[in-house]
This record gives sequence, structure tokens and C-alpha cells, in this order.
Amino acid sequence: MKIALIGYGKMGKEIEKVARSRGHEIVCIIDINNQEDFESEAFKSADVAIEFTNPMVAYSNYMKAFKADVKLVSGSTGWMTEHGEEIKKLCTEGGKTLFWSSNFSLGVTIFSAVNKYLAKIMNQFPNYDVTMSETHHIHKLDAPSGTAITLAEGILQNMDRKDKWVKGTFAAPDGSISGTNDCAPNELPIASIREGEVFGLHTIRYESDVDSITLTHDAKSRGGFVLGAVLAAEYTAQHEGFLGMSDLFPFLND
Repeated sequence: MKIALIGYGKMGKEIEKVARSRGHEIVCIIDINNQEDFESEAFKSADVAIEFTNPMVAYSNYMKAFKADVKLVSGSTGWMTEHGEEIKKLCTEGGKTLFWSSNFSLGVTIFSAVNKYLAKIMNQFPNYDVTMSETHHIHKLDAPSGTAITLAEGILQNMDRKDKWVKGTFAAPDGSISGTNDCAPNELPIASIREGEVFGLHTIRYESDVDSITLTHDAKSRGGFVLGAVLAAEYTAQHEGFLGMSDLFPFLND
């Protein structure tokens, strides 16, 4: 398979290694200094492009890839609120293809399925309140993380007493704390922490007067994200539309 890389930071370099190890060819690498290569024949020859950049440029990258008629896999977050419906429509009605996930890790995929199942059970026990926290490295720009939002949405879909997530406390890299986790009974607060070089730590906590139940995923490296992104690219090369982890792993639909 011919793969183009959009973004050549730590994730891009790791994806390159894994893709080559699985027998794929990297035909084009686009970073901040060679944006004109979106119009190159090398980029247009790709079966799929893998994009890991940042919230400020993700949407622009999507539009450039779509213009070149190249299928896209992306893990960039922060663009959904403003451009989500437009991008989905381009894929469902406009003939474009995007496989998007807030997190490509197989472990997080399993964690997400367990999260939904647990929320479905806890829907029967209103004496438990649910909160969430996420911790990431100091370089991460968006908060809450895209993964935390996806997990929160999984809870909201399965719990009648919660109908929206809200930003909770934010612990900044300098140690300052802003915001609050106090919210209305129908709201699910997400607390965010930015410290060190943490790859990703997500915790969901159900608390009652007598006990608590905690569900945690702790990423040890980028390896899980990288392999998942390449597996998604292999899937996307053979499929079309607005795709996600529930397409690649149907057990998420159970």
C-alpha cells in the first residue's frame, strides 16, 4: 500500500517505522515546511494518507487531501465542534473518505467498549455518581482530550441521568488549577491534567456513599496508537465514507 504522511513529529516518525515494517511504501511526507506537496503527484498517488497534526491545521489538511482525492486517516482532535458536520457530509454525500478516531489504541478501544457496558449497568443504580479525569503531557493543546470526550459520549448514550459532559478542573503545566468539578446532576464533569510526558491516562470513577468503582486506561508508550493508525489505514484503503473504530472493530457496536 502507498501511504502519505501528514505531520512528521513523534507520531509521524513512529507511524513511518511501523508502516514500513508491515511492507507499505511511504510515498510522500508533508510537514509545515512543504505544504505545496499536497498538490504533488507523489501525494496524489497515495492509497491513503495518515494525518497527525494539531487542532489548528487539521481541518485545512483534510480539505487539501480531499481536493487531491486521497483517502485520509486522522487522529487530530479539536476540529469536530466547528467543522464536524461539514466533514461528515463530505464523506457521506460528497464521495470523500475519512477514518477518524480520537484514539487508535487497541487498548483504548477495548476500554471504550467496557466503559459503555459498565455505564449501561450503572444506569440501574442512581446512587452512584460518575466523574472522569484525563492526564496528558504538557504539549497537548486541547482539553479535555478527544479520547475523554469519546468516553464521555459513550456514558451519555447509556445513562439516562446524564445528558451532557462539561469541562471540570484544569491543572496546567505550571501547577495552577482553574475551573470546578461542581456541576448539575445531569452533567458529567471531565477534569484535565497536563504534566510531564504522560502518554495518556484516562480514569472513570463511579462513587457512592459506601464504595467506588474505578476504570482506568494508562498508555505506556505511543506504540498502541501507532499500530492502530496503520491498521486503520489498511482498512480505509478498501472502504469509503466516514469511518471509525467501530467499523474496524465491530464489537464496539455490541
